[in-house]
Amino acid sequence: MTSGTRNKIGVGLLAAAFSFLVVAITAALWHEGKSRADPDDRGQVALGKSVYAQRCAACHGTNLEGQPNWRDKLPSGRMPAPPHDASGHTWHHPDTVLFGITKHGLVPGKYAPPGYQSDMPAFGSALSDDEIWAVLAYIKSVWPEKIRRAQADLTRESRQR
Repeated sequence: MTSGTRNKIGVGLLAAAFSFLVVAITAALWHEGKSRADPDDRGQVALGKSVYAQRCAACHGTNLEGQPNWRDKLPSGRMPAPPHDASGHTWHHPDTVLFGITKHGLVPGKYAPPGYQSDMPAFGSALSDDEIWAVLAYIKSVWPEKIRRAQADLTRESRQR
């Protein structure tokens, strides 16, 4: 093989490596600004709606309305399931918190005050991460655009910390 051929191969490999690097960095930056729970992804929302109906609606309501008097303690001292529509406080939390609560439950000291007890089960062993993100996408899909933007801003800010 001549040195000219080796140089062409070397330049070609270098160009390929550089192209791969540019694509990887671009994809990472694009993904960083995008939520894994995408309310505009019809397929993800459809999956989320189905999973929500099977796993969440019994407590949080068929229409995401939550349990009656959700701000008042139950006789057990625990709180009723809150709504996930625009009337609730779900949208006041970034995606990582919503995902963590769904996957791990309301862990005291992390997602709730120390000693807090909740009827919210952890779904980490029952649902895949993709199913949890899909449920969150479905929930977000019913929010008005103004609330979606506010929650997206919270999510973005939480990533920067």
